[in-house]
Formats: sequence, C-alpha cells, structure tokens
Amino acid sequence: MSMKDAYQQKLQAQLDEWDAELDRLKAKADKAKADIQVEYYKQIKVLQSRRDEAGKKLTELEQASDEAWVDLKSGIENAWESLGQALKSAASRFK
Repeated sequence: MSMKDAYQQKLQAQLDEWDAELDRLKAKADKAKADIQVEYYKQIKVLQSRRDEAGKKLTELEQASDEAWVDLKSGIENAWESLGQALKSAASRFK
C-alpha cells in the first residue's frame, strides 16, 4: 500500500466518524425544543457545508497522481482541522 493510499484510508475513516457525529447532532436537534432547534439546525448546516468541503478535498486527493498528492496534503489537513474543531465545538454546545 502506498503512502497516498494509507493517507486516503485514514482520512476516509475520519470522515466516516464525522458523518456519524453529524447524525448524532441531528438526532439531538430533532429532540430539542423548538426555539433551540432552529439554532441547532443552523449550526448543523454550517457543519454539513464544512463536511462537504472536506469530502471534496478527499476526492481531489483520490484523483491526484502519486507525485502530486503531497502538494494537496496541507490544504486537506487545514480542512480536516477546521471541521474537527467545529464538530467538537458544536457537540459541546449541544449538551
């Protein structure tokens, strides 16, 4: 397995975890009171947008050549860090 393939698998696993976390947050939002629910859904919409951006970065990585993927790595890591922090922040507010 190449370094690129291993990196892709790692990112995909993290993306899958974040998808599960988004599902949990959506479930909490569904059970929240109406006035709080609106705020939760706004936050989820932002998180979903960041998740979609991270998914696009992963697609770019998958399509990159074995030589070019290293150049994409820093942009991907920035998107991943941003999404990870946003999910942690949202999860703490949803408690």
